[in-house]
Amino acid sequence: MKRRCSSASDVVSLIADGATLAVCGSGTLLEPDALLFAIEESFLRTGHPRDLTIVHALGIGDGQGSGLERLAHKGLVRKVIGGHWSWSAKMQKLAKDNEIAAYSIPAGAIMSLMREIGAGRPGLITHIGLGTFADPNVSGGRCNELATESIVERLEIDGKPYLRYKPFKVDVALVRGSLADPSGNITLAHEAADLDVYALALAAHNSGGKVFVQVRELSETPFVPARMVRIPGVLVDDVVLAPEQRQCLASDYDPEISGECLPRPERPDSPLPEDIRRIIAQRAADEFTPGMSLNFGFGIPAGIPSLLAERGLQDQYWGSIEQGIHNGRMMDGAMFGAARFPQAIVTSLDQFDFYSGGGVDLAFLGMGEMDQFGNVNVSSLGGRLVGPGGFVDITQGARKVVFCGAFEAKGLQVERHGSELAIVRPGEVPKLVEQVSHITFSGPQALVSGKEVLYVTERAVFRLVEGGIELVEVAQGVDPQRDVLDRMSFKPLVRDPRFVALK
Repeated sequence: MKRRCSSASDVVSLIADGATLAVCGSGTLLEPDALLFAIEESFLRTGHPRDLTIVHALGIGDGQGSGLERLAHKGLVRKVIGGHWSWSAKMQKLAKDNEIAAYSIPAGAIMSLMREIGAGRPGLITHIGLGTFADPNVSGGRCNELATESIVERLEIDGKPYLRYKPFKVDVALVRGSLADPSGNITLAHEAADLDVYALALAAHNSGGKVFVQVRELSETPFVPARMVRIPGVLVDDVVLAPEQRQCLASDYDPEISGECLPRPERPDSPLPEDIRRIIAQRAADEFTPGMSLNFGFGIPAGIPSLLAERGLQDQYWGSIEQGIHNGRMMDGAMFGAARFPQAIVTSLDQFDFYSGGGVDLAFLGMGEMDQFGNVNVSSLGGRLVGPGGFVDITQGARKVVFCGAFEAKGLQVERHGSELAIVRPGEVPKLVEQVSHITFSGPQALVSGKEVLYVTERAVFRLVEGGIELVEVAQGVDPQRDVLDRMSFKPLVRDPRFVALK
């Protein structure tokens, strides 16, 4: 079969009103932005396609107008099932204003569901999501008033509870690769990640839908070795050439990021500044012991690798992130999800299987809110739908979880005086609340599974125990009553907390 190559506008003209689109991407990694731009342009010009359902596992775009932001128009989108919403403020607003039906479920569950749809199986049956907002006993993934449909159900197998994420037809997959060969085979050799492109293509093709692939170049010869092919041409309906396609936000093309060159001599990372992030990350890093398999989340946890390097421990652990990256020099900020000189790049789907089955010894994750039950919220903050990304999959699979976050938000100022901490100005917004507004991590579910859980702030450390949350450490210089207990919305267990010097 020969490769078919069309313009983005021609491809978009084939998308019917009311279609369900599955879109790949993580930030600007594998972002099919030429296709998304063409959809936006067509809708603004003709009013079509419209009333689309968008399914995406991770946040897509640069936060400045690309990616999912291009689809965030009233009438263009009817429903979104998203694992992570943060890279599109306009889509978040549509959800908040009830202009679209907004759903969110774990990123790994979305990717795995795409595989199950493609395989013709009856949805995804998994423990991932139990006790969280994805559980029908909580909210079933519904995130606003228009979200009335049941997309998840709870069932029991051999006396144990599971969730079934229900299958649906995928009409169109929008994915991206590096090059297409004459048969339409797609390689991702120059990309920073593989993500879920194959699963999306499989789901659309086997649903009787279409698979449109954006690439930067066309190859006039087949790929050698054949293992370069990530999406075989049998799944590809049309290729769209986008010569302006960038590898990612950081570079047009950098072989360091796609793992196509060996590391240069180690250069030291920029040290974390001496601020509240470093104080929290330093204490969290103390939970590490050599030989562990680690996962690092976005935000404060992303600084922990550089702290471990400062301690000479950079070669004493195996690090991974949900985009499928193993080891290497993990990148942060808008480039979170990529690494320089990765040692391995697997699909995100394979990575989430690794996480779900317990492959991570210790996960460091962020913390928006936590409550008296040990629940944590990172998925809906201040009335803004964020989504969990891989947070649920990772925290429910890891053997031990360390949450990292400031004790309060908005205006908090602290100073370090030697080994002591001074609270210069309290924050205006409490983060240790009586009950979180969205359950992204379930404390009760973690107790059932026997998971060890710590909550690390700049001034105190808490542990999940039977009966609730226990205060186990207080930073030197901090008054436990005035600075900790009086500023919490619930009373933790207090037995014999240690006073700990800052490092």
